Amino acid sequence: MNGIHDLGGMTCFGPIRREEAEPVFHADWERRVFGMNIAALAFLGPVDRARHAIERMDPVEYLSSTYYEHWLIGLEMLAKDLGYATEQELATGRVAAIKPTPFPAPNAEQAEGLIRHGMPATRDKGRSTPAFAVGATVRARNIEVTGHTRLPRYVRGKIGIVTAQRGSHVFPDTAAHDRGENAQPLYTVRFEAKQLWGENVTRRDCVFIDLWEDYLEPTEARRA
Repeated sequence: MNGIHDLGGMTCFGPIRREEAEPVFHADWERRVFGMNIAALAFLGPVDRARHAIERMDPVEYLSSTYYEHWLIGLEMLAKDLGYATEQELATGRVAAIKPTPFPAPNAEQAEGLIRHGMPATRDKGRSTPAFAVGATVRARNIEVTGHTRLPRYVRGKIGIVTAQRGSHVFPDTAAHDRGENAQPLYTVRFEAKQLWGENVTRRDCVFIDLWEDYLEPTEARRA
């Protein structure tokens, strides 16, 4: 989605101030929300669905809330979307009963396995032969996005160099919307600062971004 959550490349928020000796969690409720989200992946579906829920937040609410508040709001949104809870139940903090859902309830072994090992997105099936070799010059496609995507807005239409092939991975744009995993090659692409920010940039910085094959096109292709 083209929303306020895609903050990459924006400079209007000032520098990120690093907190010395920062704790893992600033409050106990953050720890609990973290645990709830990790465990909930076992029955709320793929992680990209959870990311898309956060992207659907009201822009003002998104900017005025904290990181773990985003997680909690996204969790509540998915619970309503999938029929686990109603707006009234969430408001009162009481869920009346377990309701039929699109996903089978995980058993304790499945939940523990997810918490310990995560939800790998690598796949042996799907498109596995890379279209771009390491060293190839590619352009990030300049496309309108109405749903979830992992293609940052600030690299669309920009030219970069493939620096690594990462195997075949679940495609976020389809997985988030129940349109299949569409596993395909994933690449690390290097974008120079001058390419991203303009010809007047004197810094020799670069940005490395992992991008799926459907996000890329050969440089000789016409701009979208």
